Amino acid sequence: MDNDVYYLNNGYPMPKIGLGVYKITNDEMEIAVHSALEAGYRAFDTAYFYGNEQALGNALRNSDIDREDLFITSKLWNDFQGYENTKAYFYKTLENLGTDYLDLYLIHWPCEADGLFIESYRAMEELYDEGKIRAIGVCNFEQHHLETLMKETKIVPAVNQIEVHPYFDQHELQAYCDEKDIAVTAWMPLMRNKGLLDHPTIVNIAKEYNKTPAQIVLRWHLAHNRLVIPKSKTPSRIEENYNILDFNLELTDIAEIDSLNKNQRQGNNPDKVHIGSLK
Repeated sequence: MDNDVYYLNNGYPMPKIGLGVYKITNDEMEIAVHSALEAGYRAFDTAYFYGNEQALGNALRNSDIDREDLFITSKLWNDFQGYENTKAYFYKTLENLGTDYLDLYLIHWPCEADGLFIESYRAMEELYDEGKIRAIGVCNFEQHHLETLMKETKIVPAVNQIEVHPYFDQHELQAYCDEKDIAVTAWMPLMRNKGLLDHPTIVNIAKEYNKTPAQIVLRWHLAHNRLVIPKSKTPSRIEENYNILDFNLELTDIAEIDSLNKNQRQGNNPDKVHIGSLK
């Protein structure tokens, strides 16, 4: 495995560090994307729900980076689950982004009570077989969702994008995904700060390495074989979040950060999300 690339279970390379663009407005996108590309990012994570696919696509086209050198991820929103809807809204996403394929397409939430995620995934499998998507996966799937999905479909998800950070390390779900060769991508990898980056353990380790607390936490994720998509619109932070590939954490430091786990979820519980419940 290269230092900056993770090879998914179908052999497709995915950068370990991407820019999450959740809540980045259309007006902010150009500067954020330009800053990210200058810093070295090639992976960008959006979603239909974010309402900024078009802005991201425009910003990427305005750059001098070839499409084949980019890794673009988007997601199927809950309200559009179902076989026909999945295909229709996938093509809307392609149109918004101004591209003829996606590197990764994910189901945003399982919405298990609505019973549509399996047929949605089957539609994605067909789009994958047609070459419209290079890899397919899911977001916010617990182990029981993954087990149900894999019993009913052909392609093991390449990625499960879930909430993970030092206060909610998801070690059991991570272990299951590792066993099944499903790459874990951490959303909210820095817990949207909320005091995490001021924790004495993180601050002290950062001083030892002459790095920032955010860089220490992101490197901790990579040490656990995760991919990360930290969100920022600030050029200096965007650059800071990317510059984590020139050092490794000692095992004792990784263990210290592991010990901060509180099983404290910040976002929504996947078992309680259903179609129409999130706006």
